[in-house]
Amino acid sequence: MSPLLLMCTAGAGIALLLFLVLKYKFQPFVALMLVSILVALVAGVKPADLVATIEGGMGKTLGHIAIIIALGAMIGRIIELSGGAEALAKALIGRFGNKRTPLALTIAGFMVGIPVFFEVGVIILMPLAYGVARAARKPLLIFALPMCAALLSVHAFLPPHPGAVAAAGQLGADLGRVLMLGIPIVAVLCLIGYLIAGRITRRTYPMTDDIRAEVYGPNVSNADLEAWAKGDYSNTSEAAQAKTLGLEESATSLQARLPKAPAPGAGLIIALIVLPIILILLGTLATTLLPVESKVRSVMTVLGAPLVALLIDTLLCAWLLGSRRGWSRSQVSDVIGSALPGVAMVILIAGAGGVFGKVLVDTGIGAVVSEALRNTGLPILALGFLLSLLLRAVQGSTTVALVTTAGILGPLIATLNLSPNHMALVCLAMGGGGLAMSHINDAGYWMFTKLAGLNVGDGLRTWTLLVTTLGTLGFIMTLLLWPFV
Repeated sequence: MSPLLLMCTAGAGIALLLFLVLKYKFQPFVALMLVSILVALVAGVKPADLVATIEGGMGKTLGHIAIIIALGAMIGRIIELSGGAEALAKALIGRFGNKRTPLALTIAGFMVGIPVFFEVGVIILMPLAYGVARAARKPLLIFALPMCAALLSVHAFLPPHPGAVAAAGQLGADLGRVLMLGIPIVAVLCLIGYLIAGRITRRTYPMTDDIRAEVYGPNVSNADLEAWAKGDYSNTSEAAQAKTLGLEESATSLQARLPKAPAPGAGLIIALIVLPIILILLGTLATTLLPVESKVRSVMTVLGAPLVALLIDTLLCAWLLGSRRGWSRSQVSDVIGSALPGVAMVILIAGAGGVFGKVLVDTGIGAVVSEALRNTGLPILALGFLLSLLLRAVQGSTTVALVTTAGILGPLIATLNLSPNHMALVCLAMGGGGLAMSHINDAGYWMFTKLAGLNVGDGLRTWTLLVTTLGTLGFIMTLLLWPFV
């Protein structure tokens, strides 16, 4: 098949993928598998070789990422159901005081966002934002916007979140280096997000009646919120502050069955979040700095392997947050097992993205696309950012955008002989595109705007504007770091 026809086949395949997901609401895993098979057959893969191609792409991808995503989800689930995430956020609020509560919640979003997925983090932390807004008599958006932007930033950029892990796995990037370079970038982005959100929320956005009543009580109006934003509390009924938030008292059926115990300390939660990161970074540094025959290097290579570091942390979480606090062995097992249904489809989507990438390579489409992208003259960082941004804007899912971009760019990156640090920066640049453009086709957009009580227009002016700005700034930071790593 000629290069032109191969390019047309690739373009038609991506268009069909987007059409199935957007128009007919196909599950992304099913759409990716169907498109991969059709593209493979049209591009000349023999029917007898088709199964081997699919199994090769799925096996190679899942062999690297499935364990990491699953263990990360287990850690997040234990921290969530033990009350650790809420305890950490409350401790930060107490430490920073009333005037800096938005900053405290932003830091909580950054830290809680490392072990738990974005949606779970929002559910855990939003009731705290509700309670703080009610107690401070200030608009909810002041607290919720920077906090949730921090959660999504971590989700888009850092392992063990599925998009970052899948992209690194497909491109062959070292997760330790992704963390080493990504954590400072995301920390800076969260701080910038806090500052930008402060400017955005100088204007008071009207809240929907149901959420306003849920947070502040039935007697508070949007006019009251505008007055509070200006420091005028003269027309506020104190009785309107008495309503407690239902979300704060709700619990899943699993959590309700767990023994009552005091919330774990914030220091313990921080230690459990940081431990696997430190082990992975030490493993990366040991491999880089110590001689091959060093015993310390051998030990740290094992302990610093992402799956080993996360497994150790999972066991410690199960003991320190579960067994030691009165959970039975079966309850610990139930909590850990409850993390898997939520990530099973994410793992399959990542695997299907690996199949699509394998098809592109085996059919020769990857080489043709690689040459076409090389001829654009754009730096590889810009290509990664723009492709993931486009796919994110069109179909909504950060994970699908990163997985698909990695499949498209993989053949080009394989020819560039990039250093391990540069490979990590490419993954982070793609994360910037995955963070940006959260709008009406993104479930996360609707989750935030509904819980924050915003209409569609105000959601675009606040949430979409902020995360797109942060994603673009994250890409710019990778560009600035490129010459120095």
